[in-house]
Amino acid sequence: MDDPGELIAAIPAMLGFTPERSVVVLVLRHGAVEAAVVDAVVRFDLDSPGGGRVLSGTLAAAVTRICGDEAASVLAVLVDDRAEEPQVHAQRHRCAAARFDVLVAALGRRLAFSGIALGGVWAVRRIAAGQRWWNLAGPDRRGVLRDPAASMVALTHVLDGRQIRGSRSELTDLVAVDAPTGAEVAAHLENALVLARERYARAARRGDTSEYSRQALDYVLWQIANISSGAALTAPELAKLAAALRDRAVRDTMFALAVGDHAAAAEALWAALTRALSGPDRAEAAALLGYSAYVRGDGPLAGIALEAALEADPGHSMAVLLDTSLRLGMRPEQLRRLARSGYQTAAGLGVDLGMQAP
Repeated sequence: MDDPGELIAAIPAMLGFTPERSVVVLVLRHGAVEAAVVDAVVRFDLDSPGGGRVLSGTLAAAVTRICGDEAASVLAVLVDDRAEEPQVHAQRHRCAAARFDVLVAALGRRLAFSGIALGGVWAVRRIAAGQRWWNLAGPDRRGVLRDPAASMVALTHVLDGRQIRGSRSELTDLVAVDAPTGAEVAAHLENALVLARERYARAARRGDTSEYSRQALDYVLWQIANISSGAALTAPELAKLAAALRDRAVRDTMFALAVGDHAAAAEALWAALTRALSGPDRAEAAALLGYSAYVRGDGPLAGIALEAALEADPGHSMAVLLDTSLRLGMRPEQLRRLARSGYQTAAGLGVDLGMQAP
């Protein structure tokens, strides 16, 4: 793409949803040819949780951390329905542009200190067909957006089977507590835990507690295969799965599924369990969902899932680790060692998960 309008229209596809009141940052690196390659796309809230404007210095520092050592330049798009397009050669130009002056200046200074160029900054009220965009730095340039759904990036993502959601709230709905289902699963959970303890005790009496972990792992893998076939799980089955995931070896093995053939089905299961469980059990499922989304590059869903995990259990060590990694801009490929560890844990139980994680 060589037109700012094309770039802005492609943002919903690159993020997976249409951002609102956001700062969207695109980190570029040098490609094999002269053109730059988009290495990362990151969204920040334009407003702070308290309702005020985000602190420009804090945002600029976060962007710099994400850039790392290989960034060639950064592009930024500010999406704000409260913004006014400046009128050409009008006195209002300075007032309209001043809304973002501090943020743009802070970002430019921080990047320059790290030797990274701020290649372009644009503003738009909404990312939708017919909306006008304008630049916030450099010579005056503006235009009109085409339909984002018709952008080449959107078409490519759809053909790859990726979903583009209308807003971030559609992502939060994926992890929102489903009270009726939760009550039904809770009614079966104690019985599932009693049966699990009995199976563990029998395995312990035989001197092989790994037998219990192996059986629990087989059950989880079987249900994930059922989901791949289109099956809908019942409340007793979800309760039994929650009990199985309380076994550390089973939980650790699940990280391997994020890079396997059944990654989509496993992720659907983690989302279902996140909606149906509470407390530490919800945190466990949400952390697995967060890891799965993180590894496949879906930062927005990963962040929402990890936020849900930490709300359910603030001390959940894996959720804390993944959330910190996400906020510091750690690349997905750097977390694949967890998947490799999952394959090793499964092998230790005598279960072959197939191809090793790359």
